[in-house]
Amino acid sequence: MALDLDRFWKALNPSKPLNIAHAEDVKYYIDFSDVRGGNVTRQLARTIERLKDSPTCQLFTGHIGCGKSTELLCLQTHLTKAGFHVVFFESSDEMDLNDVDVTDILMAIARQVSASLEAINICLKPNYFVSLFREVSEILRTPIEISNVQFSAGLASVTASTKDSPELRRQMRQIMEPRTNNILESINQELLAPADAALKKQGYQGLVVLIDNLDRLDNTEKAGKPQPAYLFVDRGEQLRRLNCHVVYTIPIVLVFSNELNPLANRFGIDPQVLPMVITRYADEALCEPGLELLRQLILARAFPETLPSDRLERVGEIFEDLATLDLLCMASGGHVRNLLKLGFSCLQRMDPPFSRDCVERVIRQRRNELWRAITPDEMELLQQVKREKKARGETSYEVLLKSMFVFEYRSDDYGHWFDVNPILYDDL
Repeated sequence: MALDLDRFWKALNPSKPLNIAHAEDVKYYIDFSDVRGGNVTRQLARTIERLKDSPTCQLFTGHIGCGKSTELLCLQTHLTKAGFHVVFFESSDEMDLNDVDVTDILMAIARQVSASLEAINICLKPNYFVSLFREVSEILRTPIEISNVQFSAGLASVTASTKDSPELRRQMRQIMEPRTNNILESINQELLAPADAALKKQGYQGLVVLIDNLDRLDNTEKAGKPQPAYLFVDRGEQLRRLNCHVVYTIPIVLVFSNELNPLANRFGIDPQVLPMVITRYADEALCEPGLELLRQLILARAFPETLPSDRLERVGEIFEDLATLDLLCMASGGHVRNLLKLGFSCLQRMDPPFSRDCVERVIRQRRNELWRAITPDEMELLQQVKREKKARGETSYEVLLKSMFVFEYRSDDYGHWFDVNPILYDDL
């Protein structure tokens, strides 16, 4: 089958995570676990499946654009097939991630769970919330009604109004925060417990909540601490007390901060980290398996109906030659979204097959964009990472990793290391 150019444009869209529950998306999915130091999704799933009758709370993190959302959607598909009722939602749709408190997260979970249950005719309405919002309505002199509508719809009106209004959010918090433990108890006793019972009557193994995009929490100060540390360390005890299986995405800055040990102690488990796809080992030797899978990432978007073993024979339809495809893959540093963005930039310049000159221009443009943002102090840190293959401490994370100047890699055989974004590497 010839290349479908319109389909290729859509498939290379770097802003759309794959959802392997969709027949089209599963054709594009590449399992990188062998060149990422392990299958993080499988580890999350095993914990939930083995402890299905006991609530679990797990933390999942990784670098921006490395594929966390796709892996969470894979986890959703796996657990759904295993018989769980899975609620997946993006926290950015529910909250202003520049300003989040524990009650915002709990309310978002309550709304999403209730909406998902209502879709399968399990309709619950915690009495505490009905009386709470009647009281809030009277104090704020703002109509908030959840008694005569579906619970999820009532909560949706509340979360929408507070997300869009910082002042209303502030007033609501003054009322809600002192009641956090009561809200948590109501969610557990009046929503999650009856939900679990109803689901098991319908043959489900249990309830799982997957919360994406909390890794995008702003690092602004809250109660004297960076917001991520305040939520997941200072208030982590409340977040882990939900009586269902929960997976929170968390900002990777916590892994590089002094809060890591308190975080692990608070949740009783280390965060699962999704690193980059290995393109070169710490000794700079080429990782051929990683390169091969990155080739497949691009070729699968072009030829989803073609067997992986046959796609390399069609490289000439997309690139001038295999070396040109490899140039693009190596420039990505194993960062999935970066590779898609580079490929998409090639499409914006010309139709396939992409010439060597086109790929080099795209890489050069990206290199120039990165270099413009690097300060002399950061240059010294980059040179240090290049020599030592290490990045230490929260400051290094903020400067280097969040800006995608440095990537993290893990391997069962070679350990754990950092390296400079290969687009910058040769100029250091």
